[in-house]
Amino acid sequence: MQEPAFSTLLYRYFFFGWLFKDIGQGTMFERAAVMRHNREQARWLPVYLLRWLWWGLGFYAVAQVVEFVLQAPALSMLFYAASSLSVPFTVAAAAAWVGLRWLHRPS
Repeated sequence: MQEPAFSTLLYRYFFFGWLFKDIGQGTMFERAAVMRHNREQARWLPVYLLRWLWWGLGFYAVAQVVEFVLQAPALSMLFYAASSLSVPFTVAAAAAWVGLRWLHRPS
């Protein structure tokens, strides 16, 4: 078996889109199967949520150190920007997890 490239592993480490399938095509039964697959894969979303949360907090902590200890506010802006980029990914992972695991459960 061939090992995936490092760029593929890095992408899969940070982004969860590869876990899910598109539900917008196929017959009713195929769409139901895809929805079941997506609900099963949603168990990994808290991992991505925590991963992005920790990266964001880490960048924020580095920005604080750079700004106050090293007295370099221009350099700290880069770390603050990286920290703020983690917020949309964290919110997206949380919304997808709630939507797939807890909303619209079949009765």
